[in-house]
Amino acid sequence: MDQMIIRGGKPLHGKIHISGAKNATLPLLTACLLTDEALVLSNVPQLADIATMGNLLGQHGAAIALQAGEGGFGHTMTLHAKTITSTTAPYDLVRQMRASILVLGPLLARCREAKVSLPGGCAIGTRPVDLHIAALEKMGAVITIEDGYIHAAAPQGLKGAEITFPMVTVTGTENILMAATLAKGETILNNAAREPEVGDLAQCLVKMGAEIEGIGTDCLRIQGKDRLHGANHTVIADRIEAGTFAMAAAITNGDLELIGARMDGLKSVFDLLAKAGVVAEKTADGIRVRRATEKLIGVDVMTEPFPGFPTDLQAQMMALMAVADGAAMITETIFENRFMHVPELARMGANITVHGSSAMIRGVKKLKGAPVMATDLRASVSLVLAGLAAEGETTLSRLYHLDRGYERLEEKLSACGADIRRVKKVG
Repeated sequence: MDQMIIRGGKPLHGKIHISGAKNATLPLLTACLLTDEALVLSNVPQLADIATMGNLLGQHGAAIALQAGEGGFGHTMTLHAKTITSTTAPYDLVRQMRASILVLGPLLARCREAKVSLPGGCAIGTRPVDLHIAALEKMGAVITIEDGYIHAAAPQGLKGAEITFPMVTVTGTENILMAATLAKGETILNNAAREPEVGDLAQCLVKMGAEIEGIGTDCLRIQGKDRLHGANHTVIADRIEAGTFAMAAAITNGDLELIGARMDGLKSVFDLLAKAGVVAEKTADGIRVRRATEKLIGVDVMTEPFPGFPTDLQAQMMALMAVADGAAMITETIFENRFMHVPELARMGANITVHGSSAMIRGVKKLKGAPVMATDLRASVSLVLAGLAAEGETTLSRLYHLDRGYERLEEKLSACGADIRRVKKVG
């Protein structure tokens, strides 16, 4: 099993290429199931989760070809689901990643039936699929859950409906949005997720012939079509990766230019970082990030659906606040079990007290390197950030979490001066 060895204390300087967004790519991949023509996606990151989704789509009958991008980044993936050979998404594939639930809507819309295992993935709390099921039932599907599988059928096809999500759900919005493109009549999605990744999916679906109004708002109107066609689409840059590297610049007192990053998807993040003493400036190629003050300043954070502060940057922000002056309160409102990184940060000397859904962080002068273990995708990279700032050596285990969401992380960081390497664990 691989480990990552980090010797901290080195400021990061240079340029980092921001990869295509994992959270945008995954639903875009499943959109290939909506058409018998080829879907060509560019700026696709090379990640474990992308490979997992590719394996699942191949099991459904999609032919997939991958062309490497220049410099090893920005790959092009061609997906052609001319014939759906199976409408079953099996447990052994779905259990690896919760986003696998995204095949449910497209399969049901195109094939009028689907059998999808209840999903797995990071153990950061419940991500209820009941919101997906209730919406599809409103569109005429008959759904039962047996032996850990969702059995869905719509023999006459899905019908347009007005659906109001009781809470904001990103994958729920994406699943029903895709299903609605092949439903009969108009579907209205109220309280739809507004994340840029949802908008990116909608833009791709429009290129495939879908008729969608309200992209970027919390109300989407979809006029169903008899069929969709192929298209070419470029995946947006990963705002979570960009936010992570912005915090890496801040925690090491470095200066990084994030190539391809965009301000519009990160306003809430950069507003808070500004209060913490970090300046972000738009450049011709992306965003430049560095400290504006000698010391970081503790700020309070609450995670919220977009355009609020993203839950996927909460752990990284906690690592940053661990070395800030004063105290900071971080409140997690999206997932109920997303503080599993706290004991690991504490092993490095962080002073953190958890009260229910909130964590009080009292900044310390120095973190100290220690053996730590990744517990989920975003928690793993928060420990990398802590290691970059810590005194001495940090050894991070269970890197498979990291590889699910960060493309060639150690390569990008080492090119900017980090002392970081991946090694095979002995014994």
